[in-house]
Amino acid sequence: MTRQSIAIDMDEVLADTIGALIEGVNRRQQLNLQYDMFEGQRLRQAMPEHEGILNGLLREPGFFYKLSVMPDAQEVVEKLSQHYDIYIATAAMDVPTSFDDKYSWLRKHFPFLDPQQFVFCGRKNIVKADYLIDDNPKQLSIFTGTSIMFSAAHNANEDRFIRMNNWKEIEAYFLGSK
Repeated sequence: MTRQSIAIDMDEVLADTIGALIEGVNRRQQLNLQYDMFEGQRLRQAMPEHEGILNGLLREPGFFYKLSVMPDAQEVVEKLSQHYDIYIATAAMDVPTSFDDKYSWLRKHFPFLDPQQFVFCGRKNIVKADYLIDDNPKQLSIFTGTSIMFSAAHNANEDRFIRMNNWKEIEAYFLGSK
């Protein structure tokens, strides 16, 4: 019997990219921005005056390597890997300088995953998996399998996809009876 496959996005699903960006802007501009201030908006839309800082942070060597892991992600992904083929599908083409950091981050925090199943791409319609867990409605809308939205501030108003708010919900969805 062939195992089903799950493709998992990295930024804002496995890694807290937005949290690191907010922290970086706060540090550089001496602000006190909070994650929940951006509900329903992308960071760039919410604070276009800081676009230069955001771009600089994203291109800063080591930025992606230093990201925090989302709560419960490591434990749940490891459990999922016992029942599903796991692929990491990250839109690294958005920030091409992120390749080394993202690869090293994945190897450090998810050493049990096969790096041959890391997909660095642009559009995720090229990914052939049964499921895609992602925070980006654009990526989910072009995916041909079952799209699962991982909750993030910017997608709070989106209702076209199955929604999961955290990794424990994902665990229950995929492994509830296993």
